Amino acid sequence: MVAFTYFYTAVTFNPQKISEEIQKHGGFIPGIRPGRVTAEYLQYILTRLTLAGALFLGILAILPSIARGITGVSTLMLGGTGILIVVSVVLETVKSLEAQLVMRNYEGFL
Repeated sequence: MVAFTYFYTAVTFNPQKISEEIQKHGGFIPGIRPGRVTAEYLQYILTRLTLAGALFLGILAILPSIARGITGVSTLMLGGTGILIVVSVVLETVKSLEAQLVMRNYEGFL
């Protein structure tokens, strides 16, 4: 799970491209020079955030096994990956409902 988190982050987030986009649109990170230095800073921050997220996902993935071992209940068949899927589906559903309500000029769902 930890290795997959790093792999997925490397595939989906390109610090060099983000740095160029920030510079192209006139933005900047306070205290960081535009260009290569910004890309290096984004990569540094990305590595630190990914480590925290990867450790959290790793713990979440093995948590049901630990709970099964502590409680001795062998019928607990909910795995860490299942928990992640359920949480992501619920978050996407709430986000979709919020978008529909905002589109119809309501304040929000939650």
